[in-house]
Amino acid sequence: MRISAKAEYACLAVMALARQRLDDSPIRIKDIAEPYHIPERYLVQILLQLKGAGLVVSTRGAAGGYRLARPATAISLGEVLSAIDGPDPPREANGAAAQALASVWELVRAAERAVLDSTSIAQISERTSPREWII
Repeated sequence: MRISAKAEYACLAVMALARQRLDDSPIRIKDIAEPYHIPERYLVQILLQLKGAGLVVSTRGAAGGYRLARPATAISLGEVLSAIDGPDPPREANGAAAQALASVWELVRAAERAVLDSTSIAQISERTSPREWII
């Protein structure tokens, strides 16, 4: 599976939004772009695609920005990738050998999709956020 740079940036942006608490103000594009070195103009396009897919919402104005449209536990990595790159196109196979290989590749893609669809943004964000240990 190949992940485009645009899709990876989208995942990073969604993870940044997942760290936001409910009472926090929306996150500005600049505050998402800078830590990950994403060009702001490019990030605007990405966030518009994510908004069109119903994954993020925006707020206008001086205190505006972006936040997740649903809890991070309810957004899968597969949803983010599909919103940016679309679904995997089916591959044509001519001949018996090519069809046999194609059936194996389809099983591999189905396994990848199962992992992506069952992995929430919250799960990934947990892996990257520091834990506070109380002793």
